[in-house]
Amino acid sequence: MQPMPEDWERAVAVVAHPDDLEYGVASAVARWTSQGKQVSYLLATRGEAGIDGMDPAEAGPLRVDEEQRSAAVVGVTEVHFLDHQDGLVEYGVALRRDLAAALRRLNPQVIIGQSFDLTWGEEGPVNHSDHRAVGLATLDACRDAANRWVFPDAGPPCTGIRDVYVAGTGTPTHFVDVTGTIDRGVASLREHRAYIEGLGREFDPDEFLKNMAGYVGLGAGCEYAVGFRRYPMG
Repeated sequence: MQPMPEDWERAVAVVAHPDDLEYGVASAVARWTSQGKQVSYLLATRGEAGIDGMDPAEAGPLRVDEEQRSAAVVGVTEVHFLDHQDGLVEYGVALRRDLAAALRRLNPQVIIGQSFDLTWGEEGPVNHSDHRAVGLATLDACRDAANRWVFPDAGPPCTGIRDVYVAGTGTPTHFVDVTGTIDRGVASLREHRAYIEGLGREFDPDEFLKNMAGYVGLGAGCEYAVGFRRYPMG
């Protein structure tokens, strides 16, 4: 792995659900915002189907509030929701258009995406279908956003996107040293109180994130790191 370049000013992190970014990426976001970079969050859903014991009508607003508070912990003030239905997100033209329109508004240089691998690791559990749909659509939406003839009614083209860095993949090419910001990442995950309580099992955000980031750090040569796979847009 190579250190992820930090010669940029604006990034958008695109995921499916509230809490997706807090399982590692938020620690990197805390590093970037402390450097004065602008990072915005873009979520396809409001996570309304994510708590088994809570009706979606109640869970959706609660999870939006948790995500906004979680983002604030790591210096993010812009959190946008596309309002696709949680659990039923479909890869396709509609999702690509919504993503491309948002990217044109936000005009980032770097995109942080989520894994669209079929499984977590070679023999791990199946990755959520929403993650796979949003992760792949994000790559395509970057190209869509740059093409003035694709979705011409969705705003002027955004031609400055250089790279997409996908988190959670089993084949990372780059890393971000989060040794100095891992505790803010943990605090960010702790803001998802209702979701964590709804898991129905013991879960320690500090232990989980530090074990994961410590493992990546072994390969990166630092105490804690987050891994990403780079997809250059060209």
